[in-house]
Parts: sequence; structure tokens; C-alpha cells
Amino acid sequence: MLRDQTPKYSRYATGVNYAQLLFPDFSLILCGYFLCRFTGLNRSVWQQAEFLVYYFLFPVLLFYSIAKSPLDIQATSSFLLAGISMGLSGIALSYSLPYWPWIGAKLDRRDHAATAQIGFRFNSFIALALVERLSGAEGLLLISVLIGFCVPMFNVGAVWPMARHGDAGFGRELVRNPLILATTSGLAFNLLGFSIPAIIEPSLSKIGAASLALGLMSAGAGMEIKALNQGKLLGSLVLLVKHLLLPCVAWSLAQLFKLSDLQTTVLLIFSALPTASTCYVLAARMGYNGSLVAGLVTLSTLLGMLSLPLALGVLQGLHF
Repeated sequence: MLRDQTPKYSRYATGVNYAQLLFPDFSLILCGYFLCRFTGLNRSVWQQAEFLVYYFLFPVLLFYSIAKSPLDIQATSSFLLAGISMGLSGIALSYSLPYWPWIGAKLDRRDHAATAQIGFRFNSFIALALVERLSGAEGLLLISVLIGFCVPMFNVGAVWPMARHGDAGFGRELVRNPLILATTSGLAFNLLGFSIPAIIEPSLSKIGAASLALGLMSAGAGMEIKALNQGKLLGSLVLLVKHLLLPCVAWSLAQLFKLSDLQTTVLLIFSALPTASTCYVLAARMGYNGSLVAGLVTLSTLLGMLSLPLALGVLQGLHF
């Protein structure tokens, strides 16, 4: 869609149209939620599905998306710099919350260590599904490369405050992360000039398609509505960073780096995504308030239905 000749993507210039385009993907999230809550496909089933997506299906999609297409780092250098700058800005804003005047002193430092990741991490399942729907293979390559560079950075940013408060190391968490392994190996495979054998490409493509649908449904199955009453001030602040400040930063960087229309669209999608569903897993595994994080992940997923149309339908139409 995004590769036709319509200038500035005016066909989708309004938030309403973007909401319609995003509905099929968010309907899968709702489908996962209702299946988990009201059928025999309960949480135990979806936990296994999450493991399948996170440790196999999704890494295969990331590797395949990066490895299959020619990668010109120089041509995408401005886009990568903008994306990395946006990611670092999200980390800095999330880390800074306890130091904000008047309200910072009211925040629990331990809960902040667990929830800071909400402000900058992203749901990769939704990212790839939306970019593929809105921009096709070219956009999918851009978002895959950006994920490849940002996943290691965001994992360090997520683990560091909890490791510091909990006196735990984080090196093992990083080197065992399947997303880091998939993206770094895909980048190496591509840059070394290797190519995927034609005989296995159809299988890899089908695995990738399965990961998108199952990943979106798993995100819905993991939503925890009852946990939203905890840490209202802290939660409001990290969600403000995630769903309002970060899209504004992304728009500013797109103007600063003079990104193309396609690159701007991908960057804005990346900035306005719901946070990663694995935030809960990481916080709980490191001994923090998992229910609080699960509630914020749920609310972030719901807010994504507003922040994505805002970023794509409003911010993208603005120019200096």
C-alpha cells in the first residue's frame, strides 16, 4: 500500500481510516482475550503458545525478514539513527521519572525499577503485523532491522534498573534472549552475503505468518484487567512517556533526519506501539511486582488503539 504514488499517504490521512486499518490486528488481540477468559483455552494453554512464539516462531520471522532482502546500512543510516535516538530518549525519559519535580518523590523506587521498561519497550508481534499490513515487504525489512538494533539496547535498559536494585547480574539474560540471537544472526547472515536456499523459503514464510497471528492472540490472552488499580501515578507516568511523549519525539526526529514517507511511517508505528508483553515475564522472574507490570502491559495494549492512529493519522500530517 505504502509503495504506490499517492503523496504523503493521503489515502490514510485521517485517524479514522487508520483505526479501520488497525482493527483487524487488534481484533486478534481481543479474540485472544475472550478465548482465554471464556473458553477451555485458558491461561495455561496460552502460556505454552507464548513460549512457542517467543522462542521459535518469532525468532524465525525476525531472522527471515532480515536475511532474505539486500541490506544497505548506508542507505538506511538516517532511519537507524532516528530509531536509536528515539529508543535512547524513551529510556532516558523512563529512567528520569523519580527525579521529576514534585511528583518524583511520591514514586516507589523499586516499583519504578520494574515498570520503567513499560515506557520504551514494544510489542514485536504487533510491530511486524502492522508494518506488514501498512507497508509490505519494504517496511517489514525496515522494522526488522530497527528491531535488530533496538532489542539488545532495550533489553539492557529493562534489566539494568532491576539488576541494580536487586543486586543481580544481567549478562545471562541478554545472551540467552531469543530475539537478540535471531536479529544479530540475521544481520550477520545478510552482511556476510549469504542467501537463504530457495527450497526452505516457503517454510520460513509460513512460520512467519503463523507467528504474527498467534503472537497477537497471545498478547490479548495475557491482558490482566484486574491489576490496573495498582500504582496509578507511576503507571500513568510511564504510559504518558510511552504513548504520548515517544511518538512526539519520533515525529521530531523524522523531521530532523529528513526521513522518507515510508521511513517516517515505520518510525511512528514503532514509537506508538503497545509495550512488550514480556515485560511481565522479566519483572516476575527477577522478583518484582509482576501483577503491577501485567496491569500496565494490559493498559498499554488498549492505549495502543489510540496512540497508533494519533501517530499515523495526526502527527504524520504535521510538518515544520
